[in-house]
Amino acid sequence: MSTNPTKISGAADMPLGLTRMNFISDQEVRWCPGCGDYSILFQVQTVMPKLNIPREKIVFVSGIGCSSRFPYYMNTYGFHGIHGRAPTIASGIKIANPELSVWLVTGDGDGLSIGGNHIVHAMRRNLDMNILLFNNRIYGLTKGQYSPTSEYGKKTKSSPYGTVEHPINPISLAIASEATFIARSVDIDTKHLSATIERAAYHKGMSFVEIFQNCNIFNDGAFKEFTEKEVRSDRILPLEHGKPMIFGKEKNKGIRLNGLKPEVVTLGENGISTSDLLVHNEEDLDPTLAYMLSQLPFPEFPVPIGVFRRVTKPCYEDSVLEQIDGAVAKKGRGDLEKLMNSGDTWVVEEF
Repeated sequence: MSTNPTKISGAADMPLGLTRMNFISDQEVRWCPGCGDYSILFQVQTVMPKLNIPREKIVFVSGIGCSSRFPYYMNTYGFHGIHGRAPTIASGIKIANPELSVWLVTGDGDGLSIGGNHIVHAMRRNLDMNILLFNNRIYGLTKGQYSPTSEYGKKTKSSPYGTVEHPINPISLAIASEATFIARSVDIDTKHLSATIERAAYHKGMSFVEIFQNCNIFNDGAFKEFTEKEVRSDRILPLEHGKPMIFGKEKNKGIRLNGLKPEVVTLGENGISTSDLLVHNEEDLDPTLAYMLSQLPFPEFPVPIGVFRRVTKPCYEDSVLEQIDGAVAKKGRGDLEKLMNSGDTWVVEEF
């Protein structure tokens, strides 16, 4: 499915013959019945065999939250970290062994609240790893408090009169942090979700995928205004590289620029044709249009789904290893004992 020719970290040269069943662990999946996490787990387990990576070369890392149980359910290596710190753990794993395929699973609370600082720096460094951010706009594990992505005015247990905070936009944050692959999908659109996860896996560099995920216990229907089948085609803008931005049941709506501002137009009205529409370019090095798409206000505009941006930049771990190799070539291999006994030393005498 990938449009990237780059070989994935850890991929075997010969077919391994793995199936989804090989990636199902012996742990009982313990999410609430009907939770969107089940769909995401199923699609990840479905994509893994396609990558042809041995299970011992795959690591799933998580922090704290409902989504953070993910490593238990994948029959690969895994690390269940502490709240918000999964990006630092995942970064260390990738730098120590660049051949591993590293996946960071987090939620809107874990990743964008206490972990906001860590996730920003992981993205700007452009390590070759994948971030799956489950966004349900609520704190589910702690029973329904508002999260960094909860909409303005949201009434919850921790905001009984409605939150007065404006929500973080995860896609805008990822663009500003300069992740090199940025995408959005939906838990119930399984075909799209699977394809998006696979494309993220093939990208060489930091992949960030926001997944709209329904918490049917504490925030049921958070995205139904644009994800329900009856309205989806009119309220979702599918982003396809090299194609004009068209949406709607009749495929007769589109997005064009009026000066510097985007607007919704109807094809055929006032002589408007597909040639007047914006053409999506996920490879544009200038992030301006990608950021504009991330900021389109709903319901005045449809919600963009797909790959916002896919560009190439040097990966952090490659640069680190290159620097280490250069230092070794220049100065020779280090001697830890010699280092510990160099410089100013002293002896504590016994009285």
